[in-house]
Amino acid sequence: MPLIGDNAPSFTAETTAGEINFPKDYKGKWVILFSHPADFTPVCTTEFMTFASMQDEFKELNAELLGLSIDSVYAHIAWLRTIKEKIEYKGMKDVEVTFPVIADLKMEVAKKFGMVQPNASDTQAVRAVFMIDPKAKIRAILYYPLSNGRNMDEIKRLLLAMQKSDAENIATPANWQLGDDVIIPPPGSCGTAKERMESEEEGKYCLDWFMCFKKQS
Repeated sequence: MPLIGDNAPSFTAETTAGEINFPKDYKGKWVILFSHPADFTPVCTTEFMTFASMQDEFKELNAELLGLSIDSVYAHIAWLRTIKEKIEYKGMKDVEVTFPVIADLKMEVAKKFGMVQPNASDTQAVRAVFMIDPKAKIRAILYYPLSNGRNMDEIKRLLLAMQKSDAENIATPANWQLGDDVIIPPPGSCGTAKERMESEEEGKYCLDWFMCFKKQS
């Protein structure tokens, strides 16, 4: 199973949008690769509808969605057509899922990413989310049990936080939302800590030597 900081495993797979070659086809983009237990299941249906309704928001953040389950392309297509033609949920209807969904009947991709966990199921992928950066490095991994749906707003929030950290060399505090103050990395020496506490840098405030923030508004 790959871990945070590892290169994401490469693979070629058939999807509902044709064959993909990962990560080559996604060079320079963030990828949110997520697995679900099976097609035609209620929790997964709510997740796919929610992801699809937010797809443009993720695209604006240079992020592509990529789904997976241990089903065939034909089962995927039938399920996605059912979602569009029959399912209405929380005001969402006529939802068309256009992001690729990987067909993984042989579990080749799922096993590369550690998505099949025997104590949960031998034949279904757990609800895993791998957030992969434009250099094809795994930056975050989220796991949910088969019974509980994911929070897509949290996935978007985490993407925003990682992108901000990369761009500005900062960290984000608990429950951070876009526009909230951010954390300046802690000092690495006593001298730096003293300077930080005594400096009057505009927009900076410290709660203690190790805990300084940068105002965002």
